[in-house]
Amino acid sequence: MTTNNIVQNMEVIGADGVHVGTVDGVANGRIRLAKGDSGEGQHKGHAHFIDLGLIADVEGKRVRLSANAAVAVTFEEEQSGKPV
Repeated sequence: MTTNNIVQNMEVIGADGVHVGTVDGVANGRIRLAKGDSGEGQHKGHAHFIDLGLIADVEGKRVRLSANAAVAVTFEEEQSGKPV
């Protein structure tokens, strides 16, 4: 999978088409999601990351993951690489 087609502000969706986040950037084998998509409570206000291995396809301005959204968010990581 080449990351050249993944750019800032693309929507990240699950295999079911449900919104997971918005691309803020790509680095070190992971997509950095925009802070606005970081959830609630202790997770609000900082970026989360999704491993590029979860990407099924890049469709126009959307990055489709191989897992449904409800499952994909359980794979989100903190900047350190630890699970959310």
